[in-house]
Amino acid sequence: MSVAALVLAAGRGERLRRSLASTGGAENDLPPKAFLPVAGRTLLVRSLLRMAEAEEIDQLVPVVPEAWLARFEAAVAELGPVRGLRPAVAGGAERQDSVAAGLEALSGEVSHVVVHDAARPLVPAEDVRRVVRVALECGAALLATPVTDTIHQIDGDRLRETPARAGLRAALTPQVFRVDWLREALAKARADAVHGTDDAALVARLGVEVRVVEGDPINRKITTAADLAWAEAVLQGEPS
Repeated sequence: MSVAALVLAAGRGERLRRSLASTGGAENDLPPKAFLPVAGRTLLVRSLLRMAEAEEIDQLVPVVPEAWLARFEAAVAELGPVRGLRPAVAGGAERQDSVAAGLEALSGEVSHVVVHDAARPLVPAEDVRRVVRVALECGAALLATPVTDTIHQIDGDRLRETPARAGLRAALTPQVFRVDWLREALAKARADAVHGTDDAALVARLGVEVRVVEGDPINRKITTAADLAWAEAVLQGEPS
C-alpha cells in the first residue's frame, strides 16, 4: 500500500485576512492564508515539514492557488530536499474542488490519501502516524478532540437542544481515507449538491465506518490574528 498526503493551501483565508487587517494591516496586500509566515516559515511549509516526519506517508502533494504555484516552488526550493514532496497542483474555488484536483495528481499505486489543512501547522507527527495506521486497517479515520464547551443547537435565537458533550468531538486534520472511497464520496456529494467543510462527513455518507482517533489540542486551526500570534509563541518556545 502507498500513502499520499494532500496539504490543502488554496483558500484565501478571509477571516484571518480580515482579522490581520483589523490590527493595522492592509487586507489586499496580504498573501493567501497558507502563505502567511509564522516564526519565519509559512503555514504551508510548516505543515509540509510536519507531514514529512511521518514515515507512513510516501508522497506529499501541496494544493495551492494557481497564481501562487511558481512562488511556492521557488520558496520550497530554498528548503532543500523534503522527503516525498511532489510538485504542487492548482486548487479550486471550493475545498471539494481542491481535494478533487489533488486526487487527480496522484499516481495509480496510491491506495490511501491523507487530507490535511495547511492552516494546522502544529500537528504532531505522532498524531499523523497514529491516524494513518488506523485508516490503513479500517479504510477511513480522522483526528478529533473532545468538546469541552457546552454546545447548544439553536433555531434562530431559540435554544432547541443541548447534546451531551460525551458524544461530541471537534474534527481536526489530517483525515485519512482509501482513495476509492474519497473519490466516490466526492462524486456523491457533487450529484447530491452537497457542499461539505469536512471530508470525513462526506465519506461517512457512503455508509462506511469512519474511525475517530483522539488528537492533541495543539493541532489548532489558524483562523484569526490571535491564533497566528499563539502559534508564533508556541514555535518560539514561549508560554502559550
